[in-house]
Amino acid sequence: MSRFDGKTILITGGGSGLGRATAVRVAQEGANVVLVDVSEKGLEEARQDVLSEAPNVQILTVTADVSKEDDVAGYVGATMEKFGRIDGFFNNAGIEGKQNLTENFTNDEFQRVLAINLSGVFLGLEKVLPIMREQGSGAVVNTASVGGIRGVGNQSGYAAAKHGVVGLTRNSGIEYGEHGVRVNAIAPGAIWTPMVEGSMKQIDAENPRRAAEQFVQANPTKRYGEPHEIASVVAFLMSDDSTYVNAAVLPIDGGQSAKY
Repeated sequence: MSRFDGKTILITGGGSGLGRATAVRVAQEGANVVLVDVSEKGLEEARQDVLSEAPNVQILTVTADVSKEDDVAGYVGATMEKFGRIDGFFNNAGIEGKQNLTENFTNDEFQRVLAINLSGVFLGLEKVLPIMREQGSGAVVNTASVGGIRGVGNQSGYAAAKHGVVGLTRNSGIEYGEHGVRVNAIAPGAIWTPMVEGSMKQIDAENPRRAAEQFVQANPTKRYGEPHEIASVVAFLMSDDSTYVNAAVLPIDGGQSAKY
């Protein structure tokens, strides 16, 4: 029996990167999968990826903006209408935003990044946690970042939002643990995803790969992580293999955040 047989896993930011990789992983282990993303194209590509690896999976895709409360209520409602429960919630959608010094970051950009990366996570929790509490079970994994446990520079909005995700995770884990609901977060480091590739283009538009190779030299492993390496940890945290892990924030960064 697979770990997610008969279980429903809801994933925001499911159209690319970590969300897409996690969808493939849990589908391979028997889950019903709900993918949420602002990109219809990304959702369709992710759906095809999932079906190629797990042809018999039941999959629902929902186009939504996680920073809009009505959209969040919509994707949660669609999940419940189709599957009747939510066993795992990968609360993952996010953006990096523009890189700049704090004094030049601008309030508009700051608010844009917080709306998606922090308010979007809060809204997901607000709508999903009551369902899990009523079920008496469930596991949430929020996507924070190494930028949520230390400073990285030139990313005021991203760092503030991801530090906020860490706080939400710890607070909600404490609140809901007695109801059989666990809330944890991952703190990925340099994982080669479309978002990170875009970040490298901000550093070196002509040769983002050169910037990427320089950036990763500070990592003890001297390489980027791969989305499937994150997906395996997320799957663990949403499975019954981690039933006593709650309110935790797990760095997945090759050891870089531990380096002096």
